[in-house]
Amino acid sequence: MSVVGFDIGNENCVIAVVKQRGVDVLLNDESKRETPAVVCFGEKQRFLGSAGAASAMMNPKSTVSQVKRLIGRKFSEPDVQRDLRMLPFQTSEAPDGGILIHLKYLGETHTFTPVQVTAMLFAHLKDLIEKNQEMPISDCVIGIPSYFTDLQRRAYLDAATVAGLKPLRLMHDCTATALSYGIYKSDFPSSGPTYVAFVDIGHCDTQVTIASFEAGQMKILSHTFERSLGGRDFDEILFGHFAAQFKEQYRIDVYSNVKASIRLRAACEKLKKVLSANAEAPLNIECLMDEKDVKGFIKREDFEMLSSGLLERIGVPCSKALADAGLTAEKIHSVELVGSGSRIPAVGRVLTSVFRKEPRRTLNASECVARGCALQCAMLSPVFRVREYEVQDSIPFSIGFLLDEAPICTGSNGILFPKGQPIPSVKVLTFRRSSSFHLEAFYANPSEVPAGVSSKISCFKIGPFQCSHSEKTRVKVKIQLDLNGVVFVESAMMMEEHGDDSSTRGVADSMDPMDIDCVTASGSSEAVGDGFQESSSMQSKSSHASGDGKRDNKSTRRLEIPVTENIYGGMTKAELSEAQEKELQLGQQDRIMEQTKDKKNALESYVYDMRNKLFNTYRSFASDQEREGISRSLQQTEEWLYDDGEDETENAYTSKLEDLKKMVDPIENRYKDEEARLQATRDLLKCIGDYRMAVNSLPPMDRESIVNECYKVEQWLREKNQLQDSLPKNVDPVLWSSDIKSRAEELNSRCKHMFRSRTSNREDSKGSNQQDTSDHK
Repeated sequence: MSVVGFDIGNENCVIAVVKQRGVDVLLNDESKRETPAVVCFGEKQRFLGSAGAASAMMNPKSTVSQVKRLIGRKFSEPDVQRDLRMLPFQTSEAPDGGILIHLKYLGETHTFTPVQVTAMLFAHLKDLIEKNQEMPISDCVIGIPSYFTDLQRRAYLDAATVAGLKPLRLMHDCTATALSYGIYKSDFPSSGPTYVAFVDIGHCDTQVTIASFEAGQMKILSHTFERSLGGRDFDEILFGHFAAQFKEQYRIDVYSNVKASIRLRAACEKLKKVLSANAEAPLNIECLMDEKDVKGFIKREDFEMLSSGLLERIGVPCSKALADAGLTAEKIHSVELVGSGSRIPAVGRVLTSVFRKEPRRTLNASECVARGCALQCAMLSPVFRVREYEVQDSIPFSIGFLLDEAPICTGSNGILFPKGQPIPSVKVLTFRRSSSFHLEAFYANPSEVPAGVSSKISCFKIGPFQCSHSEKTRVKVKIQLDLNGVVFVESAMMMEEHGDDSSTRGVADSMDPMDIDCVTASGSSEAVGDGFQESSSMQSKSSHASGDGKRDNKSTRRLEIPVTENIYGGMTKAELSEAQEKELQLGQQDRIMEQTKDKKNALESYVYDMRNKLFNTYRSFASDQEREGISRSLQQTEEWLYDDGEDETENAYTSKLEDLKKMVDPIENRYKDEEARLQATRDLLKCIGDYRMAVNSLPPMDRESIVNECYKVEQWLREKNQLQDSLPKNVDPVLWSSDIKSRAEELNSRCKHMFRSRTSNREDSKGSNQQDTSDHK
């Protein structure tokens, strides 16, 4: 069984698989290490990955890309609106405020959510892995940006579930990068931790992480980000520059033409890569728009001047990461630069000015996240044994809780999991309640989350429950911030105390109506807090006297309370089941269309192949009448393929192929059997010769019997061959190779039987002689 790491980028996806010999990056159908994150809808099927990217130009309005920017987001967010203006497909606002994508498919307009489109990508990558590994896979770890909200994390988990995957964890991109960096290094000093900064400039975002490394462990000290600053923003600078230049020089408005915009953006991306290694670069596009060829030219220094605003923004999350980690630039041992947008030389200069040292490129910029996720998957999976290495990640947001719309009393603003809280973490809260109540999770500090994100996360109803007496009872609620960075109420228990009534009332009266005790358990990726825990304060309240100092003997009964979860903007179980069913239907339709294509291609190939063989290889084995009839059928089939048969069913192509084979098979059999007949004749004659040489050891009667049998077979073969030689090749043989093989088998059977009988008689005679000699003695 394989364990897998996914890096689902905004532009490309990378798959890494852990095998016994290490971590490998899988190749896709085109033998490339990166697969485009593209889903294209054709008339009757989807084209995913590389096929989708190849079809994007023909179906721009039915091609979905950069879905990572849309998943778990609200349609009204300013960043979303800016992204949608650059994307060619049609969208609208969902009833819950989310995003709906409208695409033409099977003659109708279908509506999909970003979760469904992401699930299509996951399903495609899963198919690639299973074809490569020749085994089913489910366990995986998926890389996500550190700025992903609770809703976006849940959306990724839902998409993976729809695709049939079982994510063992969602892992922050820079944490995965840090793992792939640290687990192989053995030269960390023993005097203290080594601090390393990881800067990931991707296609659409920039993430910065400060990690500390010691022998056998790593700890994330800070996560910072700039959600809308990546390689595509530098592409957009070039796009805007040349779009304005071409409008003035060639009188064309690229913005008004979808295909022209796609082509120019692709050319600008290539130009950016050329400028990374060269001081200047040309831009040439044939027939960009209105049948006009365009030319452009730019120097690297001009490009850097145009991008100066973006370059300044890169330093902001770097400085913030240092501040959040409580470190100065001098304490950073090294700066590791990764990501598809990291190759711009000016970026390195900005990082050098912030960290006071040159950034390094030790890791593969495009594959390090996928490799780190695969390693983490191996650590979490029971399939592989990985040396112990502790990974302690943290959450970049402060998460608070409200109790019936009022902050819980665990600190200012009701913060339960502060920024930098290790994940996973568990907190157990104890309340005094007599009926159902609500807990609501929210982001406590709006400045920590990306702009436009709602502060509300989820709401949990605890109850209903009923106390056995009129006073309030203790309710213990276990809240978990899991490995995925998702917060939820894991369970709730009613702690019902039984004993003397007066003492019970005394305890109830002495406590605040919203009395809360908190127990925290946190751990790395390898350890999670286990179960409910009681603090010493709880235990003392349970075991000591209430008002008069007398000691009470009381028993506590634990009753589980139902918890109802409401995720703001999340998928319900019914919606998740519907999405799974929809994905199965789409997958089945894709398979039907692929099988139909295969049958059509097989028929087309057969027509061309047989036409060539009929007048060359098979020419002497077909009569004039047969050649004429087959040629006519081949011509008719070819015309049908490019006319009425252009878009037919799988059965139609199969039926046509079978009809042609019925006509061609007799000729093909004559051709194939000629060589097979010669070989079978040689084998039979050799067999006859071998038996004639072996009969000398047999008694005269057996010898004569075998010689006669060989003579009969040889005579039969000579007569049949003479008759066959007198016939033309374009008629069915009177002697088939199968007939000769059958006679050879008969001869073998009879002769071997005689040899076995002779050997058995000898052994019996020898045994009898030995017995007589023994009796005589």
